Amino acid sequence: MEKIVQIALLFDFYGQLLTGKQIDIVDMYYNNDMSLSEISEQLGISRQGVYDTLKRAEKTLNEYEAKLGLVNRFLQQQTNIKSINTMLDEVLNNDINDIETMTAKLISIKNYIERLQ
Repeated sequence: MEKIVQIALLFDFYGQLLTGKQIDIVDMYYNNDMSLSEISEQLGISRQGVYDTLKRAEKTLNEYEAKLGLVNRFLQQQTNIKSINTMLDEVLNNDINDIETMTAKLISIKNYIERLQ
């Protein structure tokens, strides 16, 4: 996964657990596409200070994910939902010609749904 997308997802899930300064810097850098220099000017701190805070925030977000796994679980659920939709489309569009295959698809759908619960 691209780093920008990864950090954005981590920030969506765990951002409120960061300090106020970290939230501001991550938001400016990743969401507002500001450079380190632009952020340092706006916040009145050194470019190195911005960089250090950004790296510390990224590390913290990754540590939360390593412990809690919410983003990974979310992504797995999205994959399962896409699979369910694909199989349901096949069943509803009569793309399946025999009862055994349809039964197997329905069992797979049931299994995916059970994993989502």
